[in-house]
Amino acid sequence: MTQFIKKSIVALAMVAISGSVFAAGELNLYNWGNYTSPDLIAKFEKAYDVKVTVTDYDSNSGALAKVKAGGHGFDMVVPSANYIQIWINEGLLIETRPDQMSNFKNVAKDFNNPSWDPGRHYSVPWQWGSVGMIVDTSVYKGDINTSAIFLDPPDELKGKINVAPEMNDVISSAIMYVGGEPCTTDKAILRKVRDKLVAAKKHWLSMDYGMVEKFAGRDVAASLYWNGAAYRAREKNPDVRYGLPQEGFALWMDSIVVLKDAKNVENAKLFQNFVMDPENAALISSFASYANGITGSEKYMPEKLRTSEEINPDPKLAAAGKFLPACSPEATKMYTAIWTELQK
Repeated sequence: MTQFIKKSIVALAMVAISGSVFAAGELNLYNWGNYTSPDLIAKFEKAYDVKVTVTDYDSNSGALAKVKAGGHGFDMVVPSANYIQIWINEGLLIETRPDQMSNFKNVAKDFNNPSWDPGRHYSVPWQWGSVGMIVDTSVYKGDINTSAIFLDPPDELKGKINVAPEMNDVISSAIMYVGGEPCTTDKAILRKVRDKLVAAKKHWLSMDYGMVEKFAGRDVAASLYWNGAAYRAREKNPDVRYGLPQEGFALWMDSIVVLKDAKNVENAKLFQNFVMDPENAALISSFASYANGITGSEKYMPEKLRTSEEINPDPKLAAAGKFLPACSPEATKMYTAIWTELQK
């Protein structure tokens, strides 16, 4: 065998091993609305000659239901930590082994072996943050580090409050406010939660998304919402501040996974590895204004974002936060009943 043939065989073998570098085709991403950086997508498309289509959803439960129904055409989805095990247990995901990908070394130690995906066999960090209170301090000058803002509203805020329509965030916040633990099935605690939420609702203006523009226009004065949106709202309204309820508040992490019935699996794996690169993770954060769990990404972010009070809160206040576990079917059934009553 000539040296030329040997070299050709070796070259072809290397292409087979790393063939994803020469990927082409399509990728269909199902993600939260206003959460996917166009610059990230453009960079990936250019690097790998892959056409990416992004479809939005607005809740974990809605995304799960759509994918379980089948016929969706998506390759990837971005569930929250407390839903990952549900997706795994339902048999909806491929074990893509991100822990064996070249960029996994960049995943922060706090997130490289999470309880919701031990060893990171399925998921790659997308963004993470907290559920707290956004308050327009030109309207209310009292304590904002409490869920009383939406559960026992002060007079100044009554009729001016929004609550994010995300069941687990709302009910978990209320559970911690009345002294319980997330995912509790304690009926006495849950009766208090139901009564508190139902009584508080008459003081709410809305249960809606899209709060950045609402705070910019001063259409609302407070909202149970997420820290990245609080940062974006403060950029448009300097009176906005973000409070962390000291009764307890939820932390969350959204992670990107590959669906069992994906048509473009290799491109999806490429994308998982791609977003673990610090420069690319920074594009995600710079767009949506949340931390990402990728070490080294901070230096590629705008300084005002990486040093913001929403992403870097006072450690004493941040200590009250906890990641929500995946609730049992019994707990989920009880919460759904409360949520249904709240929607009446």
